[in-house]
Amino acid sequence: MATTAGQGWTQLRQQARALETQTETYLHTYSQFSTQSSIPPKPTEEERSTEAKLQELLEKRENVIIQLTRLLDSEATLSSSSLKQNNLSLLRDKLTDHRRDLSRLRSTLQQARDRANLLGSVRDDISAYRAANPAAAEADYMLDERGRLDRSHDVADSVLSQAYAVQDSFLTQRETLASINRRITHAASQVPGINTLIGRISAKKRRDGFIMGGFIAFCFLVFWFMM
Repeated sequence: MATTAGQGWTQLRQQARALETQTETYLHTYSQFSTQSSIPPKPTEEERSTEAKLQELLEKRENVIIQLTRLLDSEATLSSSSLKQNNLSLLRDKLTDHRRDLSRLRSTLQQARDRANLLGSVRDDISAYRAANPAAAEADYMLDERGRLDRSHDVADSVLSQAYAVQDSFLTQRETLASINRRITHAASQVPGINTLIGRISAKKRRDGFIMGGFIAFCFLVFWFMM
């Protein structure tokens, strides 16, 4: 009889876990209804069917837990009751969590639907008002166009301000470099022999430039005559 009770416990526990998996799948599907880009004003057939399936799964799990509780209470031995009590507690906690998730998702979906219906009602009222008052609709259009032009002007002003700031930064840097150059030149003029050394370096660079230019010209002439 103990063996039969153990088999019954195992089968019921497996059934409870399978129902848990199905519940999680349907909860995920149900959560997608509140994230749609366009929420219908009333629940669709798929939404009602998913919610009804979730309610059915939760009730089945509640019945399985009741059966497990009765089976555990009827056991004569207490050798494995502690482990089974823990398993049963986990099943109850999971069921409570899923009931809470369903309630939260239902509330979120209802809020999203109310918000979508409110926005749709406002758009309909605006459209009806513009249709009944063409002059007002034209005035609103002109105001919108003026607003767009003002925003464009603000962007252009911002870009020009940044360009002027960059230009001022370049001018400041150029003045700083010129000041540094003047200081270096002045400091060099104070040291004996610096001007002579700089002149020799410049002359050597010019001489090297002449030599390199003559060599390139010679190579070009040789290449020209060999063609």
